[in-house]
Amino acid sequence: FSLESTDPRTRGRGIQLLSQVLLQCYSLLQEKEVLHLVLFYESRLQDHHLVIPSVLQGLRALSMCEVLSPGLAVSVLKAIFQEVHVQSLLQLDRHTVYSIITNFMNTREEELKGLGADFTFGFIQVMDGEKDPRNLLVAFQIVRDLIAKDYALGPFVEELFEVTSCYFPVDFTPPPSDPHGIQREDLILSLRAVLASTPQFAEFLLPLLIEKLDSELQSAKLDSLQTLTACCAIYGQKELQEFLPSLWSSLRREVFQTASEKIETECLAALHALSACLSRSVLSSDAEDLLDSFLSSILQDCRHHLCEPDMKLVWPSAKLLQAAARASLRTYHRITHSVLPLLLEQYTKHPQSSQRRTILEMLLGFLELQQKWGHVEEDESTLLSLQAPVCSVVFSALTDPSVQLQLVGIKALTVLGSLQGFLSSSDLELVVDHLIRLALREDSQSSEAAMEAAGSLAPIYPKVFSEHMVPRLEEELQCVSSSEQEEESSYNHCSLQQRCLQALAAVSTHTSIVRETVPVLLQHLQKVQKGSEARNTQDMVSVCQSLHHVALQCQQDAEGCWYFHQTVVPCLLAMAVQAAMQESTHPLLGKALLEEEVLAAMVPVISAATTHLSPELAAQSVSHVVPLFLEGEVSFLPQNSFPCSFQPFGDGECLEPQRRLVALLMAFVCSLPRSVAVPQQEWLLRELLALSCSCNCPFTATTAAKCFAGLVNKHPAGKGAGAVAVGPCPRLAQSMAHSVPSVFPGQQLDEILQLAVNRMDPGLAEGPHRMQALTLLLWVTKALVLRYHPLSSCLTDKLLGLLGDTELGPAAADGFSLLMAESPDVLHKGCHADVRIMFRQRFFTDNVPKLVQGFHGAGPDVKANYLKGLSHVLNHLPKPVLVTELPTLLSLLLEALSCSDRVVQLSTLGCLQPLLLEAPQIMSLHVDTLVTKFLNLTSSPTMAVRIAALRCAHALTCLPTPVLLPYKARVIRALAKPLDDKKRLVRKEAVAARGEW
Repeated sequence: FSLESTDPRTRGRGIQLLSQVLLQCYSLLQEKEVLHLVLFYESRLQDHHLVIPSVLQGLRALSMCEVLSPGLAVSVLKAIFQEVHVQSLLQLDRHTVYSIITNFMNTREEELKGLGADFTFGFIQVMDGEKDPRNLLVAFQIVRDLIAKDYALGPFVEELFEVTSCYFPVDFTPPPSDPHGIQREDLILSLRAVLASTPQFAEFLLPLLIEKLDSELQSAKLDSLQTLTACCAIYGQKELQEFLPSLWSSLRREVFQTASEKIETECLAALHALSACLSRSVLSSDAEDLLDSFLSSILQDCRHHLCEPDMKLVWPSAKLLQAAARASLRTYHRITHSVLPLLLEQYTKHPQSSQRRTILEMLLGFLELQQKWGHVEEDESTLLSLQAPVCSVVFSALTDPSVQLQLVGIKALTVLGSLQGFLSSSDLELVVDHLIRLALREDSQSSEAAMEAAGSLAPIYPKVFSEHMVPRLEEELQCVSSSEQEEESSYNHCSLQQRCLQALAAVSTHTSIVRETVPVLLQHLQKVQKGSEARNTQDMVSVCQSLHHVALQCQQDAEGCWYFHQTVVPCLLAMAVQAAMQESTHPLLGKALLEEEVLAAMVPVISAATTHLSPELAAQSVSHVVPLFLEGEVSFLPQNSFPCSFQPFGDGECLEPQRRLVALLMAFVCSLPRSVAVPQQEWLLRELLALSCSCNCPFTATTAAKCFAGLVNKHPAGKGAGAVAVGPCPRLAQSMAHSVPSVFPGQQLDEILQLAVNRMDPGLAEGPHRMQALTLLLWVTKALVLRYHPLSSCLTDKLLGLLGDTELGPAAADGFSLLMAESPDVLHKGCHADVRIMFRQRFFTDNVPKLVQGFHGAGPDVKANYLKGLSHVLNHLPKPVLVTELPTLLSLLLEALSCSDRVVQLSTLGCLQPLLLEAPQIMSLHVDTLVTKFLNLTSSPTMAVRIAALRCAHALTCLPTPVLLPYKARVIRALAKPLDDKKRLVRKEAVAARGEW
């Protein structure tokens, strides 16, 4: 009844119902049913305009039918093109038309191509005048498909270009809270893909791009340049020929005149693309060589600027020349043939260092391009023909008094050295001379740059650096050491010695060189050990730092890594053991080696030498090192004739120096791959546990605790994991009866942990070793937290309980930082520790509620401990997680700012600063309190607190302006005081913060 009604609204409702049904069941229709429905809907396209939207919905459903008879797709589109004025429809109905066309293009491509250019013309009529961005994205995709799938455009190329290019450049700002999420960039990229999809658009597009380049609108210039770059990927010489002069003129003008770095970058990219496009074109015998004429224009307009005395347009010209030269090997040869001799001539003509630096930087740019093209034949390369003058210029820069010119010269030297066959043997010897001289200079910039260059060139010329640089540095090191013995107060000598050591490490980037430098470094360490001067400690630390540098550089080379390990680790252990044994009989001899600072510097050396060993080699090494500490087996050490036995785990005060060497054991065993079994591990763990709880030396006790924790972290899970009885913890207060006795080498993890708990509990309760017991608790807890062991929660509860202890509470609070932070020497992924993802988030979820509860129930004398622990946890938490929890924790953080403990203040300020940037809406609710607290802390007696408070005051400016305006005058007045602070760093932050306010 509805379909036959005379009332168009009634007919529309009937067709709407039918269309909705078809959209649900179009896949179930038979071929004849589809035929009849298509004919019906086509006839309805001539109906009243109120009916048309429902008819289009029905046709959209039918366009998705797989049983559509041949010819019906063409019939439907013809009917739409002829009967429907698409742009008079609402947005949704226009979108339906685009969907019908898209469906047919995806499934009936050959039928539509049978329409020829009529299909293109019909679509042009449909799209003409479209304004809605949702529809434009679909329409642009249809145009791309028309071109990419080779539909006939016929005489309508210009019309198709006009109907799309009218949107260029895109001027669209999405409305606030746009539910569709369409951005301006989406439209720009979609339209660019259309305009740059076919060379047929070139004659229309290039004039448009030139016109927009000449406009004053920055966004139009950027869009035009990026579109030109995209077009060059498909254009050829024919498309560009007519427009090259105008394009070059526009690009040159923009680079010479623009103040916008973005526009300059895009201009250079476009010039590079144009040059590359012309380089790809295949020339016929009678065709004009457009690339040559184009490059001639560039050289004509840029080359003379390189000779101007004021050098105003030197850099823009150089950038243009380098952009073109980068396009192809041919463009590189053409431009360098003209430019390089000129630059060399100008370098000689200009005596000032600043001008020479500019010229050499330009020369460096062209040298780096030669790197890109690699080795070239001698008869093709301009650079090879200029070898002597280029080397002369670079070497002269290295001897110039100007440090900045030297730095550019060092970069150029590195590039020249990387060019195969460019430097002769005599040149290489001169290179080594210059690098040694510069590396040992007092100026840190030149010295560091020279060392870096040596490290880059050494793998290319290992023989040259082994035979010339290493002996020279060794000789220099010996001279400095001899001079120091004669002249005790010589800071310059000490600094020179340190630079020698750094240079030896920097050049150790090839295994053959490592074999030369490592013995030199070890020999020097042994020489320093025998001295008695007070500065020996720092000298030893410097050698260890250099050895660590070498170890890091060896890690990626299996041969070099094993050589370093088997050479350095036994030598360091032997020296340390010798020093420890002689401590009691010769107190001054080798004492520096046992200093905490020196042992701490040895730890990363041994660790870096061990982490990258293969499991087989690591197992070989551990079979020697562990017996050394447990049994005193010294036979594998070099020079192993020691005056007494080595017993680092023995009793007696005289063995205290030997016990300190547990730090070196920690560095080794905690860096082994998890797959490597530690021999006699049960015995070792018991000894480490006893030492960590009973040793009076904090350094030794801490390293023993860390070593114990590192082994526990990697220990295979016990069969009765989690069955450890831990004091009052109800969840794990089970008997050890549930644990299966050990039936394999090495004690089960749960038994080991039970031993640890049994030692820690009485130690924490009372006695002289409470701090040692707390240190052990912290490291074992960290080892278990990282691997998600069930005992970790009970040990954390024990730590939480200690926050209420007046003696251990502050240290326990600082321990939360240890639990959350990355440890530099043990328990990190680099040393193969078992570190689970998101352990910090899990720790936060499990323990922050307990911290908050403990804070509210604590006495006034220990509340600060809970705040300190909380601030440490929050400070190491990923910021996105912290933002979600901020509303519940912010009041506590604000209270923490009133705490007198500077560690709490610093940690809390460090936590709040990023939150001001990432959660401004939440922070705005507390702006009054934040302003007051931050301003008060800018007068803190602690410099670090003053700086952090000023940074937070600066970050406050990220809050919404209406929220801040009532406080503006007050803050500006208050920030005037730190402008006169006695510390420069405080004044610097005050200037930045006050200026922003």
